[in-house]
Amino acid sequence: MLLIEETAPTAEALPVAQLRAHLRLGSGFGLADDEAESAALAGFLRAAIATIEGRTGKVLLTRRFVMRLDDWRDRLGQTLPLAPVIAVERIEIEDGQGTVTELPAESWRLIGDLQRPMILPAGVILPHVPRLGSVAVTFMAGFGDSWDRVPADLAQAVLMLAAQFYEDRSSGAAKSALPFGVSALIERWRAVRTLAGRGAVREGR
Repeated sequence: MLLIEETAPTAEALPVAQLRAHLRLGSGFGLADDEAESAALAGFLRAAIATIEGRTGKVLLTRRFVMRLDDWRDRLGQTLPLAPVIAVERIEIEDGQGTVTELPAESWRLIGDLQRPMILPAGVILPHVPRLGSVAVTFMAGFGDSWDRVPADLAQAVLMLAAQFYEDRSSGAAKSALPFGVSALIERWRAVRTLAGRGAVREGR
């Protein structure tokens, strides 16, 4: 499977002001409100968001993704790797010879489950993917375009993690384990994800 993020959260959607307030309350440091500092805080927030999304499979701020597979994992229904899925914009099958065919929207439907969103066939099974071909699913996922649409526990986890990144910025220490408080906040959102094409996960083709 190859998952491509086609769009990124806008700078305006990032909770820079909330992180600045969190840092003042948490550490007592007075932070100058300037462009360089805001850019740095935005960077810590993006890193924290990416980490939380990677651990939970939940997209916090809405954006577009493309999932490419060698084949459906199960022609009775294909699970999507991220949630919540707002809409599937299109599904295309490439035949291995360069010809791309878009599936009619009436030939499939989206089940927008918060843990395991799926594409189901309108009929019995999803269309055949040629042996040397591939399938691409373009979809929109996320809780919303603005930070106030993000669930409170996930939003707090991001602020806590971004604050730690900020406070550890000069130490150079790489930490793979999340702080206990962050782990506790995201625990209920975590889901086991199993997804691949023709039985193997691939980084590219």
